[in-house]
Amino acid sequence: MGASDNAEERVITESGLEARIAHMVEPVVADLGYQLVRVKLSALNGMTLQIMAEKADGTMSVDDCEILSRDLSPLLDVEDPIDREYHLEVSSPGIDRPLVRLSDFDRWSGHQAKVELAHPIDGRKRFKGTLAGREGDTVKLALGPTSKNGPEVVSLPIAEIDEARLVLTDDLIRETLRKEKLKARDQNHADA
Repeated sequence: MGASDNAEERVITESGLEARIAHMVEPVVADLGYQLVRVKLSALNGMTLQIMAEKADGTMSVDDCEILSRDLSPLLDVEDPIDREYHLEVSSPGIDRPLVRLSDFDRWSGHQAKVELAHPIDGRKRFKGTLAGREGDTVKLALGPTSKNGPEVVSLPIAEIDEARLVLTDDLIRETLRKEKLKARDQNHADA
């Protein structure tokens, strides 16, 4: 596996120490053939460093997590970015995944998402609705049937998005299971 020359950059990224760690680990993640989704520090189990990644096709197995963990641990030991003891957790984005690349907003169009902005627009920072694609430098979000003319659609500037993630719904679970079933079928045909 090798880093892809045309790997899409993340447009929603970390700040502070999390950004420094992301900058440190992203080349290793890419060299192993994965895409970094997110780096997050939490107080879980004293201190946990979560590194979320996936393959370009959106998959991430337990074996993939073990490979990343094995290759990232020595780097983190040498660089020592965290000034206290911590647990390293390498994981997949999961079904209710963070949306960090422009393609995420297109790929998951039609599904519900929560979006939090860095600065309020018309006094509001948090939005929940159905992803309705992108237009220029904005993400469109349908907020729900608020009038007889259909849902109110807001355009949220991508540069202002602090965090965006899918909302776990029955439709999202069905879509994810359908995709996994198709991938498994395709893999079985390839192996035959």
